[in-house]
Amino acid sequence: MDYDRNWAFVPPDSVPRIVVPPPGPRSREQHERASRYMKGYSSQVRLFPVSFEKGHGVTLTDVDGNLYLDFSSGIYVTNLGHCHPKVSEAVARYAHTLMNCHDFTTPIKMQLLEKLAEIAMGEGDAKLNGVQFYDSGTTAVEAGLRVIRAATGKLEFISFHRDFHGKTMAAVSLGRLDPSQSLRAPGFFLVPRPHCYRCEFGLEHGSCGLRCVQYIRTVIREETSGRVAGIVLEPIQGWAGSIVPPDDFMPALRALCDEYGILLFADEVLTGMGRTGKLFCMEHWGVVPDVMTLGKGLGNGFPVTAVLVAERYKDAVEKISASTSYGGNPMACAAALASIEVLEEEGLVEHAAQVGQLMLQRMRKMQEEHPIIGEVRGKGLLLGIELVKDRSTKEPFEEAGTLVYKKAFEKGLAWIPAGHNLRLSPPLIITEELALKGLDIIDEAIFEAERELGYA
Repeated sequence: MDYDRNWAFVPPDSVPRIVVPPPGPRSREQHERASRYMKGYSSQVRLFPVSFEKGHGVTLTDVDGNLYLDFSSGIYVTNLGHCHPKVSEAVARYAHTLMNCHDFTTPIKMQLLEKLAEIAMGEGDAKLNGVQFYDSGTTAVEAGLRVIRAATGKLEFISFHRDFHGKTMAAVSLGRLDPSQSLRAPGFFLVPRPHCYRCEFGLEHGSCGLRCVQYIRTVIREETSGRVAGIVLEPIQGWAGSIVPPDDFMPALRALCDEYGILLFADEVLTGMGRTGKLFCMEHWGVVPDVMTLGKGLGNGFPVTAVLVAERYKDAVEKISASTSYGGNPMACAAALASIEVLEEEGLVEHAAQVGQLMLQRMRKMQEEHPIIGEVRGKGLLLGIELVKDRSTKEPFEEAGTLVYKKAFEKGLAWIPAGHNLRLSPPLIITEELALKGLDIIDEAIFEAERELGYA
């Protein structure tokens, strides 16, 4: 369809617009009614229980009439902005034509498969052109694990501290457990994540010999049975605070996997589809994984995810009973295909890289001005600010994180908390002016928090 490329334009001086101090009375009343039945809200809702009524482009409107600048993208989902006309029209067309026919081929599914094969990473038998569709990120991750076991005949997995891969049993076993989750499933082992600001080995990058990679050898030798099927990771951590590994990490990890005959599994549910300024985050390091998961931004809000498997291993997908009730339904395929086309037609991957670099420059200036900012980081429009009580001790400052989050939200910035880490992920369509305006709101919120906490 043809659509006005300025469909999401909003004058910078018109957003945010707060007409009732949020959360307003209607938001509170609706949240209270919903909370009688719904349990398990995210931390961002518990800290700021607004009720949103509509979204358009880079803005959200709550039931009290407050207009917010969105720095969350529905937690990394609405990469193209809320209700992009091309995606909305594509979903509506199939909602009126064919909603589901299990895993039979449909014309729109065929087109999406061909498009994914065209844009996928890799060449020859490393090309990620074996595909299966799902309706949630954790389901796709679980399927990826089963494919790796089927392809290798091995059982065990290694993953990284503070990575997040989902909320079903095996996906949970790849990450940190809380007491309610009991024991990790057998065959799952965790190793330190390369986070140079907080190196778990107490070393400095450049002179560390990539201890985080070398330590994996110790875990394989001392903790596993030697039957490691795959190493699983987020290319850039999301929940843990937009943590970017050093540039030499990913090539070294790929080399280790090749040495041991281990498959490399990149979980790009969060980082994929242009979020980091590359179509796929692994492109930043020129490293092709054996298995990749996509989701969140793949359908711009419509629940569609995918597992991509290298040509040499794709027959293993046939061994795992991979089909699902909802995966690859016509509406989902239409949303995904339209979303990919928008990324290409509007040059949004390149735009995300450009705006993200501008934001990172501004964040570095903020770091110089605020004693509680320990580090700023990110790639593209996957950015983070880490707050500390003291830069020399790097003690996490969770009280400040909560305070800054709430103050910025009160000013009309809808975004994501994570303890002492502040996560920034505006839609890829955001203009430079609005991106900087969002940072001005955060800057002001940090100044206010510093005054209240005795740092100014």
